[in-house]
Amino acid sequence: MSRIVIRGGLVVTAAEEVHADVLVEGGRVAALASHDSDPARGWTASADRVIDAIGKYVIPGGVDAHTHMELPFGGTFASDTFETGTRAAAWGGTTTIVDFAVQSVGEPLRAGLDTWHAKADAQCAIDYGFHMILSDVNEDTLKEMDILVEEGVTSFKLFMAYPGVFYSDDGRILRAMQRGADNGGLIMMHAENGIAIDVLVEQALAAGRTDPRYHGEVRHALLEAEATHRAIRLAQVAGSPLYVVHVSAQQAVGQITLARDEGLNVFGETCPQYLFLSTDNLAEPDFEGAKYVCSTPLRPKEHQAVLWRALRTNDLQVVSTDHCPFCFVGQKELGRGDFSKIPNGLPGVENRMDLLHQAVVDGHISRRRWIEIACATPARMFGLYPRKGTIAPGADADIVIYDPDAEQVVSAATHHMNVDYSAYEGKRITGRVETVLSRGEPVIDGREYVGRAGHGQYTPRGTCQYLV
Repeated sequence: MSRIVIRGGLVVTAAEEVHADVLVEGGRVAALASHDSDPARGWTASADRVIDAIGKYVIPGGVDAHTHMELPFGGTFASDTFETGTRAAAWGGTTTIVDFAVQSVGEPLRAGLDTWHAKADAQCAIDYGFHMILSDVNEDTLKEMDILVEEGVTSFKLFMAYPGVFYSDDGRILRAMQRGADNGGLIMMHAENGIAIDVLVEQALAAGRTDPRYHGEVRHALLEAEATHRAIRLAQVAGSPLYVVHVSAQQAVGQITLARDEGLNVFGETCPQYLFLSTDNLAEPDFEGAKYVCSTPLRPKEHQAVLWRALRTNDLQVVSTDHCPFCFVGQKELGRGDFSKIPNGLPGVENRMDLLHQAVVDGHISRRRWIEIACATPARMFGLYPRKGTIAPGADADIVIYDPDAEQVVSAATHHMNVDYSAYEGKRITGRVETVLSRGEPVIDGREYVGRAGHGQYTPRGTCQYLV
């Protein structure tokens, strides 16, 4: 078993910042010691490899708990495979993803889960797990939820949006929540009033409002807030915890904050696109706004300050990406003349850790909060901690050497995601990944990709560790 010593860096976790040397043995963190102390010097003398991290941060690999590799949507598929998507994730300092297996209507959960296992098997450069999308809640699938929880698929996503595709009515949602309350599964909710949105879509198109910017206008912030409120109260009736995905609007944050003030097990994630992009992007001319079509939609800039504040006050706990890329040419273009046909989703799995470090530079969050919302809390929320999300004895050696002073310009010309545009094209960022270890094996080594498809292992998960 190889011995690696990472020496001289500032080890940053959610709990502390300390100048320390890190000993890695057999793919796990074996010990930490003060830099250049007697124990650390002993490790260095007997190490198979020494990584110099002087002047760098040594951080846990990121945990992106919301990705959609190869997702079928709107007559096409997300352009990143598990191979290309996990490679790009590693380039961005993420060492674990939790993707969404999809149940098709009329099919058992097992069939959907097996399909996603087949897509990911021997393809991933980093470790991965699965959530389960419930598209058809019935007595059989409710029983299957119990079995999946036992097997380490411990979270289930339902949709209040997309009637005719993923949508569940309140009765089905309540039944799934009741089951989750019994078996320990965490219910994840796409909270938008899809029935009302479909009316507004029909009216907008009939009035000739077909450009991408109308995608945001019909998916009104109040309809996100209403659905968030409804999901919270259904969960309260069921006695179930609730995790609201991709929170984008001030009003929805208000509903989550109120519920948490009441002591309810209600949690929320937001995504980089809502923190850094806005309706100004959706309104870009010549159909360029289609690049930014996602659901929930981008909001006016004034919502950003509320999201940042909620991340600081822990009313929002996680930043994930909802990575679901579609190429502009040939995929986003399906919606020319009809915004409702634009495939919904943005690329971002490679950008999350860097964008959040920029938020540290800009003073929105602290270094430890960066690691908390991007690594530790998603690992706790989805039953991966302390194996993932921290640097501590016994944890997997998923470690990133991060250069906080390096400068980069985000661009589709240099990113590694399998998509023909960047949502953050031209954005200047301070901070960049230098080296990435996954279970002690280099995946990125001095800005070179040395990983391989198949290194990443499927990781069964425990239940949520964050309940009050």
